[in-house]
Amino acid sequence: MRYSASEKLEIINLVEGSHLSARQTLDKLGIPRTTFYRWYDRYLQRGAAALVDKPPKPAKVWNRIPNDIRDKVVTLALDEPELSPRELAVMFTDTEQYFVSEASVYRILKAQDMITSPAYIVIKAANEFKDKTTTINQLWQTDFTYLKVIGWGWFYLSTILDDYSRYIISWKLCTNMKTEDVTDTLELALQASGCDQVHVAHKPRLLSDNGSSYVSSELADWLQDKGMKHSRGAPYHPQTQGKIERWHQTLKNRILLENYFLPGDLELQIQAFIDHYNHHRYHESLKNVTPADVYFGRDKDILRQRENIKQETLETRRLLHRKAAA
Repeated sequence: MRYSASEKLEIINLVEGSHLSARQTLDKLGIPRTTFYRWYDRYLQRGAAALVDKPPKPAKVWNRIPNDIRDKVVTLALDEPELSPRELAVMFTDTEQYFVSEASVYRILKAQDMITSPAYIVIKAANEFKDKTTTINQLWQTDFTYLKVIGWGWFYLSTILDDYSRYIISWKLCTNMKTEDVTDTLELALQASGCDQVHVAHKPRLLSDNGSSYVSSELADWLQDKGMKHSRGAPYHPQTQGKIERWHQTLKNRILLENYFLPGDLELQIQAFIDHYNHHRYHESLKNVTPADVYFGRDKDILRQRENIKQETLETRRLLHRKAAA
């Protein structure tokens, strides 16, 4: 319990004027003796004015982010309003060569009233896939999703996603969901990955759901001719293809903010977002590198460089704190 200066002075006067001992008086008042004598010492030295509590001084934190860095974070957030605090933190570290954590970015933006809730719903998949891939082109996930063009009807996007890197290898906007559409997308993926041009020990294994185009004998024959194996998820269990399901949700969250009246416009928007997703969007599950960084083997060097930047930044903050304290 906190006491005002007048209450402390009244307690001192009571103790001084009491016929009981100081200990007995304080026990009856419920005041700890250490607290009373701290007040009393201050009172004897500087009078009643010394009984006023002083506001606590904020402790100096050695790793506090300088104000000019905070201003740069805010400026970056204003320039890139679509990025989350996590993405802003990574981009700031990469572009400014100065480490700022996701939590720090969040606090800086929160203080500026710049944090808003997302305007879309995020689906949840399983936390981890039981049999994890260990390299690129080991497992490809594929699926269709539907998109509407006003006046034209429904179109179907067929995608091939590399399971290890989440890299979108190929895609095709189709008017149907036939086996031919699946094989066309796979042909594009084999060409883009180079798996049809060089000798590899094992061709990528295909993972899909149980749609009619994926269970057809035509697809089975085509895959056998290409030397590819095929796995299908359990019925009514989309978590098996969780990565491509999540990709479809991410895609739709962005491109369905607009209406499309021509298939060509929709294709251009899909192409633009896939380029952004593959080469510019920091993927949280990939330790905040892009799918292209992992697919093309740049991720380890990038993560090593970021760790060096982090250590250099923290050491700089320590030095500045020591100079200020000296």
